[in-house]
Amino acid sequence: MFRGATSLNLDAKSRLAVPTRHRESLQLECAGNLVLTAHPHRCLLLYPQPAWEPIQAKMMALSSFDRQSSALQRLLVGFAEDVSLDGAGRVLISPVLREFAGLDKEVMLVGQGSHFELWNKDAWRAQLAQVMQDESFVMPSELEGFSL
Repeated sequence: MFRGATSLNLDAKSRLAVPTRHRESLQLECAGNLVLTAHPHRCLLLYPQPAWEPIQAKMMALSSFDRQSSALQRLLVGFAEDVSLDGAGRVLISPVLREFAGLDKEVMLVGQGSHFELWNKDAWRAQLAQVMQDESFVMPSELEGFSL
C-alpha cells in the first residue's frame, strides 16, 4: 500500500530516488520492476509491474475503433515504459515522459494505494489549489453517504 506525498528532486541524470519507506515493498512485490506511464492530468503513473498488467490488458481489450478508447490506449499504453529500481533505489525518467508531465528538478511523488503519481511540483500545487477553491465540487455518487 503506497500512501503519502513526498517532495523530491530529480538528480542531474533525471533519476528519481524512491523514498526508502517504499523500496522494500517494491522489491518484495515486483523485484523493483515498475511501469511508468502518462496520465491525462499531465502527471505520470508509477506502477509495480504486476499491478500494471491487468490495467494494460483492460485497456487493450477496448475497441481501437472508438475514439476515446483509442486515445486512452495511446496515452496509457503508448507512453508506458518498463523501468527498474537501480541499486540506490532510483528510477530513470525518460525525456519523453519528463516533457509530457513538465518535470524539471522539483517533483511530488504521491501514493495512490496500488501505485504512485509523479507530478511537477508547481502543477501539483496548482491542482490542489483548484480543488480546494472549487465551490462547485461534488462528491462522486459512489461516495454518497461517505464520511471521514
